[in-house]
Amino acid sequence: MREIKRPSKKEMWFYALGQLGWSILGGLVSNLLVNYYLPDSTGGGIRTFIPQTAIFLGLTIIGLITAFGRVFDAVTDPIIANFSDNCKAKKGKRIPFLRWAALPFAVVTVLVFCATFSNEGLNVAWLSIFLMLFYLGMTAYCTPFNALLPVLGHQQEDRMNLSTYISLTYIVGTGVAFGANIIWTKLAEITGMDYYLAAKLVIGAEAAIALICMWIPAFGIKETDYNIEQNQNDNAFKALGKTFKNKHFRLFVISDILYWIGITIFNTGFLYYVSNLLDCYDWYMLLFIFMTLVTFVCYIPANILTKKFGKKRMVIAGFIAFAVAFGVCALAGKISFIPNLVYGFIICVFVGVPLAILGVVPQAIVADIAEQDYIKTGENHDGMFYAARTFAFKLGQGLAMIIFTSLAVVGQYETTNARNEVVTMNTGLGYRISLIVALVFSLLAAVVILFYKEKDVMKTIEEAHLLEGTSIDSAKIEEAKAVSSTKEPAIEVAQEEDTIQEEE
Repeated sequence: MREIKRPSKKEMWFYALGQLGWSILGGLVSNLLVNYYLPDSTGGGIRTFIPQTAIFLGLTIIGLITAFGRVFDAVTDPIIANFSDNCKAKKGKRIPFLRWAALPFAVVTVLVFCATFSNEGLNVAWLSIFLMLFYLGMTAYCTPFNALLPVLGHQQEDRMNLSTYISLTYIVGTGVAFGANIIWTKLAEITGMDYYLAAKLVIGAEAAIALICMWIPAFGIKETDYNIEQNQNDNAFKALGKTFKNKHFRLFVISDILYWIGITIFNTGFLYYVSNLLDCYDWYMLLFIFMTLVTFVCYIPANILTKKFGKKRMVIAGFIAFAVAFGVCALAGKISFIPNLVYGFIICVFVGVPLAILGVVPQAIVADIAEQDYIKTGENHDGMFYAARTFAFKLGQGLAMIIFTSLAVVGQYETTNARNEVVTMNTGLGYRISLIVALVFSLLAAVVILFYKEKDVMKTIEEAHLLEGTSIDSAKIEEAKAVSSTKEPAIEVAQEEDTIQEEE
């Protein structure tokens, strides 16, 4: 049996740079799209291209478009994952998708921000179409990309290191995306350029950087050096159904959905919270950078503590910490003896710590569950497990977008400024309510993950690794399954065999 290669540090960073690329593109849409088309009066863009008022039951057009985009994204995840799992290309199962999906993904991201015509109906149609294509491009790249993690990280140490590296590049990519708003605002001020033209130029430049990053793992990693998987023949939704038959995965996914509803509400509203609740719009990029630094500092401790206390405990701690952070943020601007800017830095500390924990650990948990399922069933569905996770949490994100955009208009009113222009203002009530909602979802996520049996998952993996010498093939899987079905655990059987050999 061929020994499986372990990734070098260089190859780990190549992989992580792919995460940097797609997180820039994802961050542009997830963090800036709503503010771009539903502008706050404190920002640079005051024109509206999409109808702003709620159309029914408090739902806005921008909220419905983004939510439907997430649902469409979720539906395409298992389809792309199935194509990837069954891919028979010479370059591997995942790399071909990374190569062809990167360019259209980057181009469509720019086009999403081009619905700036004078006709609102045309803008709605344009945004609807290109947002669907954006999510299709994201799925085509990210689902195979995520499925590479267990391929490269067969060992727990490699898996945790890869999870840490991609968490680092994810937060950097998100920061680069957040910074785009500041850059194009300053560019417009300095040059006198139209605000939205400046925005498109900056977004285009960031998309080009993202494209280069996404191509680095696509052309720099030789997947076939690591991959010993067999092709599967299930159709997409049959394979998806098999992943949800795994009881450990079901519990993880439910908690993950709840978590992503909470964190998506916060991410979408971050600019609003800073500009409206704290009246610190000019400082929001500095606050985000500080929050990023806090997260960076906590990544290595999170990695170390996870190895000591286990993934489940760390995830629970992360969920509870987020609930506390959202509660602190909901009180922004209400504690008079703390200056608003100082309070903003306090919020960043409270948010940065759980961001580090939940940036590293969940991906590793999915890899554990996928490996345990492979050992138990003999069928490899790595891509589908990651697709199933994204299928579920994107539904959660879609719900979060509806929740936030509906609550954001609570307390909204129109007034006239000094130049006799009609501008939209907000009392901030809806923003505070959204944070309380995020807090509740985070606590629910912590309750659900309590029932995840991490010890059972890790026991199966450890027994199989003991029998196979850290390499897995079908024969070893059958052996592990046979041993686990006996009365004695596999470890005891192995110890008895060692004793017999010593006596001989």
